[in-house]
Amino acid sequence: MLHRLLSADMPRSRLLSGVLLLILFGLAFAPFLTSGARPLNTAATICIYIVLVASYDLLLGYTGIVSFAHTMFYGIGAYGIGLGLARVDEPTWSAALTGLGIALLLALALALVVGLFALRVRAIFYAMITLAVASSFAVLASQLSDFTGGEDGITFSVPEVLTPGFTLMENEVFGRSIDGKLLSYYLVFFGCLVLFLFLLRVVNSPFGRVLQAIRENEFRAEALGYRTMTYRIWANCLAALVAALAGALMALWLRYVGPDTSLGFKVMTDILLIVVIGGMGTMYGAVVGAVLFILAQNYLQGLMGAGSEALAGVPLLAALLHPDRWMLWLGVLFILSIYFFPVGIVGKLRLRSLAARQP
Repeated sequence: MLHRLLSADMPRSRLLSGVLLLILFGLAFAPFLTSGARPLNTAATICIYIVLVASYDLLLGYTGIVSFAHTMFYGIGAYGIGLGLARVDEPTWSAALTGLGIALLLALALALVVGLFALRVRAIFYAMITLAVASSFAVLASQLSDFTGGEDGITFSVPEVLTPGFTLMENEVFGRSIDGKLLSYYLVFFGCLVLFLFLLRVVNSPFGRVLQAIRENEFRAEALGYRTMTYRIWANCLAALVAALAGALMALWLRYVGPDTSLGFKVMTDILLIVVIGGMGTMYGAVVGAVLFILAQNYLQGLMGAGSEALAGVPLLAALLHPDRWMLWLGVLFILSIYFFPVGIVGKLRLRSLAARQP
């Protein structure tokens, strides 16, 4: 059953299996293991970024396509939900689904157009084209302030069942009331779980094997009779649709959508960093990389503040660990991860496991 659920793509490392089980357990029971809004928001962000990064790895790690337009599709999904719910007097599921449907159609159309015209060029030229398209879309979203809210974005209401004031059960479960916030979290969690398993199935299907062949040697794959351009366009469309769905889940969770949170280039750089940390060409790399990166983003500054206070008697160390320097130390950690894990954390663990099994 587990073998089929994971599409025969097992972790192939005991340590990795343990880490993935720990992450799954932590995310599944996060509302009951933690208290407060910040830990739950961190867990929801991790879930969404796992899917967002995995969808990008379908392009970069499995197909060899370097794209900077992924945040555009992510933002389209977020704005679809936001506009769908903000334009009605009373937020309903039909309004949300309508907005999501329009967003998915737009994401598919743009991915198809970009793929048809831009994928005919190679390497850095395609990356530059996608960067130009994504930048133009972000500027357009900022300037259409009457429609998108401009730089301020859109704050909207969600269906009643997802509001904190909604209570499903009067009795608490494991010390936690079953309210709208809990239901919102599990909507995000199970939605991301389904999308991740879908991507895992895609990359381990015959379609996914052809994508990997294109990544390794596109000319040889074409010589074998595969229409490589068609496969690359389909990969671009699938990645765009999953990214749009991830953006929709993020918008539902935040109940806000804006250019900085959905279309900013910072989101794209975060995706690239997570892919490299976790390991390109492996879906599990998105899981490990997203957990480490999002936790560092949310808690490294606080840990440095505590360390700086503890070392107040040593001025030099206290200054080095000042919370304002957390980005510096995040960069140092990234460099160290690249140095010690050049193929990513998951890639390194799998190589170690493979080497241990060989006589």
